Amino acid sequence: MNLEQILPGVRARVCSIASIGDQQEDVRGQLEDIGFLPGEQVEVLRKGLLGQGPILIRVGSSIFALRESEARMVEVKTL
Repeated sequence: MNLEQILPGVRARVCSIASIGDQQEDVRGQLEDIGFLPGEQVEVLRKGLLGQGPILIRVGSSIFALRESEARMVEVKTL
């Protein structure tokens, strides 16, 4: 299951960050830099209109907005 598939209000734990290709490898590094590391707890706070668009996510005490393509790269397990 990836982070894009989780409904708002659900908490999960990061399992891994997938990447295919050089561009996604850069995004993977950026996600790790802001705290999306294996074992870290995350919570989807809000999704865009009609469930599309940016996804608001809490990681630790920080809140980030991710593109759907970025959220699909983060493999998680719900708590």
